[in-house]
This record gives sequence, C-alpha cells and structure tokens, in this order.
Amino acid sequence: MGWKYVQDRNAAQAMQGIASGNGRIEATEIDIAARTAGRLTDVLVKEGDFVEVGQVVARMDIEQLAAEKREAEAQLARARIGIDTARSLVTQRQAEKEAAAATVAQNEVELQSAQKKFARSEQLSRSGTVSEQTLDDDRARVETARAAVAAARAQLAATDAAIGAAQSQVVDAEASVEAAQATIARIEADLRDSELKAPRSGRVQYLVARPGEVVAAGGRVLNMLDISDVYMTFFLSTADAGRTAIGSEARIVLDAAPQYVIPAHISFLSDVAQFTPKTVETEEERQKLMFRIRAQVPQELLQKYVAQVKTGLPGRAYVKIDANAQWPAALSQPLAP
Repeated sequence: MGWKYVQDRNAAQAMQGIASGNGRIEATEIDIAARTAGRLTDVLVKEGDFVEVGQVVARMDIEQLAAEKREAEAQLARARIGIDTARSLVTQRQAEKEAAAATVAQNEVELQSAQKKFARSEQLSRSGTVSEQTLDDDRARVETARAAVAAARAQLAATDAAIGAAQSQVVDAEASVEAAQATIARIEADLRDSELKAPRSGRVQYLVARPGEVVAAGGRVLNMLDISDVYMTFFLSTADAGRTAIGSEARIVLDAAPQYVIPAHISFLSDVAQFTPKTVETEEERQKLMFRIRAQVPQELLQKYVAQVKTGLPGRAYVKIDANAQWPAALSQPLAP
C-alpha cells in the first residue's frame, strides 16, 4: 500500500500544470455537391480513396448544356452579322444624307437663279419690254424653286433621323453580341461545374449518389474528409478551461496505439459552457460545467502519416494549463513530423 501511495503521489506531481480529457479524433467534413440539377453519369472514386485537390471525382451529364451552347453560339454568329448589317445601313444613310445635302445646295442655286431672273423680268415689265405672261412664268419658277428647297431640306432632316435609327440598330446588335457571349460564358461555367472536383486533398468517406441518378441543384454526391485538418475534441472543467489558452501545447494518446504520443496544439476553446446552466448557480454547480476544446494535429505530421489517419478513434488529450509545466516522461517524446 505504501508503494502504491508513492506511485500515485509521483504521478500526480508529474501531471501538475497539465489537464486532460477524453475525446475522439475528428476531421473537417466536406460535401461535394452538384451546383445545378442534372443526371450523374460517372463517379470516379470509391469510398476510402485518397483524392488530391482539384481531382475530378464525378461527372454530370452535359448533353443539354452542349445543345444550349451550340444554340448560344448560333445566336452569337447571328448577332455579329447583325452588327455588320447595321453598320452598312449607317453608311448607306450617311451617303443618303450627303446626296440630300447636295440636292439642297442645287435647289438653293436654282432658287437664287429664279429670283434673279424674276427680278429682271419685274423691272423690264415696268417699261413694257416683258409681257405679263413672262413675268408670271418667272414668278412661278421662283415659287417652284422655293418649294424644291423646302422639300430637299426636309429630306435632309429625314436622313439625320434615319442615321440615328441605324446607329441605334448597331448598338442593339452589339448588345445582342454581348448577351450571347455572356450566355456562352455561363454555359461554359456550368460545363466546368459538371466535373465535380475535390476542393481539398482528403479521403472519400461515403458516396451519396450513384451513376444514373438525377441530382437536384445543390444535391450531395459524396462526402470527404479533409485529412489536413485533423483534431481531437475533448472537454475540460471550468477551472482547467479557464487556464487554457489558444495555442497551448498539447498531446494526444489514442487507445488503439498508446505507445505513440501525437503532438498537438489548442486551436479552439469554447467561450460558452457545453451544458446549459441554471438561472441561479452555486459555486459548486459552476464547477461542474464543461467547456469544449479542440487539440489540432500539425499538418506536417498528418502529411507524413496520411495513410494512418483515421477519424472516430477514441483517446485522451493532454494540455498544458501552466506554460512552465514539464511533460512527464510518458508524454515527453512525441512523434516527429
């Protein structure tokens, strides 16, 4: 009994400044889902497979998307032809404007000529040299020339309006081109998304959908574990949690492999008690509250032992709640990355 007492006392002294709690190995879960609804054609991985970031793990049916892309490309070609047609129409309207301007100038010259001739005839008629008939004919020519000038100017104004309409058709055709290009870009994005890729490196945990099934938008196809983000969640009492800090040094020992000590650090510390307290608490009741803590395994170590990483394994986590505490001999030699 005395030897047992000495052993227990030495063990307690060795663990001074160190707290511990039971937990299980966990990892970040990632759902790989289809962005748009469609039929699943291929699943390229099996449960338990390791996948690299960017690796294609499944494919969706793209027959409808391919048809939509061909349709959009045809609309783009039509819109581009529409731009050329509209620009040609602008050129034609501008030429018509130049012709109308020339007609205005010509009619104005004829009006001036008619006015001069009428003025001479009017002067000669006073002396009886020119007959009244000639004077009336010259007056009629002036009025005709004046009407021709007005008509030519109206035609010139109409060509301005026609040019504006043709230019608006160019803008409309250019907008159609942009719309068709945007549609093609959207379809190409959907085509890229039809290949479901692993967002991170990890292990496939389970398949949700099988080839041939129709998946809704956002529907899960498979679930994977990010084995670069592995940790053990455990619980500490109020007193120990209050002395634990983010980044504190920790150790993990698994029940399945107690001979290995896994180095870790505290990456998460809940700021709320895990169990809902009563409205009125005694000091004794507050001591019973537990706080959730996460001990993170270094990525370098995970990369070295990637094939041995398994989630769900139970074990015990140890954390320094006193920065000056020393690890006992059993925890002093962790695995090296």
